[in-house]
Amino acid sequence: MRDYLLLHLVILAWGFTAILGKLITLPPIEVVLWRTAIAAAGFALLTRGLKQNLQVSRTDLWKMLGVGAILGLHWILFFLSARLATASVSLAALPTAMLWCSLIEPYADGTRRWRPLELLVGIIIVGAVWMIYEVELRYWLGFTVGIVSALLAALFAVMNKQLVARSHYAVMGYYQMLGALVIAMLAWLVTTPGQFNIPGASDCLWILLLATVCTVGAYAGYMAVLRRMSVFTVNVVYNLEPVYGIILAVLIFGSQEHMSGGFYIGASIIMGSVLIVPWLSRWVERKPLVKLFPRG
Repeated sequence: MRDYLLLHLVILAWGFTAILGKLITLPPIEVVLWRTAIAAAGFALLTRGLKQNLQVSRTDLWKMLGVGAILGLHWILFFLSARLATASVSLAALPTAMLWCSLIEPYADGTRRWRPLELLVGIIIVGAVWMIYEVELRYWLGFTVGIVSALLAALFAVMNKQLVARSHYAVMGYYQMLGALVIAMLAWLVTTPGQFNIPGASDCLWILLLATVCTVGAYAGYMAVLRRMSVFTVNVVYNLEPVYGIILAVLIFGSQEHMSGGFYIGASIIMGSVLIVPWLSRWVERKPLVKLFPRG
């Protein structure tokens, strides 16, 4: 019961990141700069507390930094999506990462075989995405940026899967935050050089919360429950992130987050599709092939 509660708190913290992205007044790139710098320091302290060695091979180092750079780009676009539209819109785009994962992973693992069930759900998600574009055209740019952000999140998840068995999660977190920090610094130098903003008191509080609780703490909690709970259960609860986030956004921002009925129908289809995939996958795996494809 304690692990189940901890997992829900972790997902709630991740769902809260879009809200923090709206509350912080700094530009998205600078938000990621501060977030990753503080989180890297937090992971460094965590590795020391857990008595883990930060020394890794040069190959793994570059891979972790590269995966971290993808994560940094994902965060920049995710926060930018919330600024261009609303927190609810950016969160509604996030579950499309499942569709991107199902398309990318077969190439990453070398099988080049797509799962029919995931492709079917992906088609449903595409239809729901089109519905959102139709009814919320005013937020088309923010939603599009959110979908690209989800693509990067899928790419991060697929590539990260190749690294998780090689190093301790705190060591991975440290180097990935450094990679994200580097890409955020490069993005800042390219877009707004010499215009770095010092966060005010409220921004400092939100950034600290974002970096410590929603990044270091949430990731540590996630890895802790992953050791003791089934991957199936973790994945089902993980898919509740946009649900929690949209509810929190409505509660905190009120009328700013109120969308049309068509948006909520489309978002519900996307989230419902993602939530039902683990259950359908388990059901399909248990069914004998003869029953799935009856003759005559």
